[in-house]
Amino acid sequence: MYSYRYPRPAVTADCVIFGFDGTSLQVLLIERGNEPYKGKWAFPGGFVNEDESCEQGALRELQEETGLTDVSVEQFHTFSDPNRDPRTRVITVAYYALVSIQDVQGADDAARAAWFALDDVPPLAFDHDAILREALKRLRERYLLYPDSFKQLNEKFSPKQLQTFIEKYSTPHQNG
Repeated sequence: MYSYRYPRPAVTADCVIFGFDGTSLQVLLIERGNEPYKGKWAFPGGFVNEDESCEQGALRELQEETGLTDVSVEQFHTFSDPNRDPRTRVITVAYYALVSIQDVQGADDAARAAWFALDDVPPLAFDHDAILREALKRLRERYLLYPDSFKQLNEKFSPKQLQTFIEKYSTPHQNG
């Protein structure tokens, strides 16, 4: 459809989905079913189709790989190290969300999907360790430095759960 004389990188979208069960913050990971990094844990995500936005691609991949739907994601960073993917030059647009923990199931090219406590996150594929650090930083900034963000959380969590979240995750040196 298009013809360019310049090389073009591939574009992916990755989802860092934090889950809160009223006690602890966890992160959703998928076990990769394909190479590269087959058998390693990573964030739900994948290549963006030519007919969709990055956010649409992120939500599609999240649903295909974990079964999660109706998640409101927010873009937080673009990762563009030329060597981040061994297959080709890939730029990823990263999204995050905070949800109530719910059942997930690996599907599509994800062998499994599971929630991990932040203290128990295994080594991650690609540059997903760096993506997790940046997502945690952004989560703290968003929900702990901007009080208006709590309006959205009030719809998902009880006042007691919110208080627990604030007390446990209000300082950067705790849990990540």
